[in-house]
Amino acid sequence: MTTTQPPDTPLGSLPPRAHLRLGQIATVLDVVIPVYNEEADLERCVRRLHEHLARTFPYGFRITIADNASTDRTPEVAARLDDAIDEVTAVRLEQKGRGRALRTVWSLSEAPVLAYMDVDLSTDLNALLPLVAPLISGHSDLAIGSRLSRSARVVRGPKREFISRTYNLILRGSLAARFSDAQCGFKAIRGDVAERLLPMVEDTGWFFDTEMLVLAERAGLRIHEVPVDWVDDPSSTVHIVRTATDDLKGVWRVGRALATGALPLDRLARPFGDDPRDRELSGVPGGLARQLVGFCVVGGFSTLLYLGLYSLFRLGTGAQLANAAALLLSAMANTAANRRLTFGVRGRDRAVRHQAQGLVVFAIGLALTSGSLAALDAAGGPTSHGTELAVLVAANLAATVLRFLLFRAWVFPDRERTSDDCPHLDDVNDLPRSPRSRRITRSRRSPGRTGSSGRTGSPRSSGSPR
Repeated sequence: MTTTQPPDTPLGSLPPRAHLRLGQIATVLDVVIPVYNEEADLERCVRRLHEHLARTFPYGFRITIADNASTDRTPEVAARLDDAIDEVTAVRLEQKGRGRALRTVWSLSEAPVLAYMDVDLSTDLNALLPLVAPLISGHSDLAIGSRLSRSARVVRGPKREFISRTYNLILRGSLAARFSDAQCGFKAIRGDVAERLLPMVEDTGWFFDTEMLVLAERAGLRIHEVPVDWVDDPSSTVHIVRTATDDLKGVWRVGRALATGALPLDRLARPFGDDPRDRELSGVPGGLARQLVGFCVVGGFSTLLYLGLYSLFRLGTGAQLANAAALLLSAMANTAANRRLTFGVRGRDRAVRHQAQGLVVFAIGLALTSGSLAALDAAGGPTSHGTELAVLVAANLAATVLRFLLFRAWVFPDRERTSDDCPHLDDVNDLPRSPRSRRITRSRRSPGRTGSSGRTGSPRSSGSPR
């Protein structure tokens, strides 16, 4: 099979998606099963998964058991399966945390497609090939199983159903997430995406999945959803209250990081040159429509803020002073919001200069609004508070058009909305990289293994895979 070599891409971004060179890859899929004290179910799960993959998956695969510091016989069962089945690898970590296990194994795996599923196999395995197929073909970057899709078939109690739907509503309301099911233990990711994305994910527990998906979605990566058939495991040992509390803390942390622009999501951007929506149109400046929408939204909130401040200041001072103070505060907030949200300028570089330029634009708006008030006063006769507000709104509309043109052409020109204005893109090596050049190898005779022959310890007793 031959494929076209992807063109060079700017430093820090991902290359265009491409179909994997399957004929040149021995192991296409690495399925990770994170476990903690699962001696009773582990062997049945692994053998069932291995039989399904051997029968239905057309490419090379590996099953990796990621033991999260189990205290029962789970390490022995895992080592026995490692010895008995060629496609099974056992990994031991000395610290708990599903997120920690996934990040460790995924970071060291050389497979181009990485997946994971819960040991209880609640999800029907027939969804596994549809899950990873879009990643193999190059269509998508991540894939998730969804129990909340209309065509999904789910058997579980009302308590878990309520918690799951409430949690996803919280994600939609607080982080503007558009994926439907963040908690389903059935996900996959392309290896090149994992290499960039995993170092940005801080959580090491159950919130790991959600954080990974939110960051990927905000970066513009494509997330494929597969409706699944899912049967609840009544013996699940997940502590619902503690998990929910940790998840809410994670939502707050990620939301704050996204709001402040603290994450270098630009490094996850992909060129979408084949999409007609991304082609440049002659005579239409790039990003104009999006900037207009963002500017109008910010302007609407700024106007409400301005009117509220003006009404507040007007209670204790004259119209001109109240107008100047309200316009000054709302203009500073408007400049900061447009800088980040409308024109995509991040970081602190030139922030003070942008505010100074914004104040010049503010002065123009002040002249228009103050001139309108002066003209209203010169007209003679008493004027009501409502008339003053109507005149100010009309003057602000005129000032808004001029403000957008000045912002686009002078304050935030195109040349500043590049990587030069994002300090976190200056050195691509600043971000910790996943050591994908290191392999997870199966050493059957390495010292420290636990297996049926009586060897003790673990192949990764230091706490992470070799």
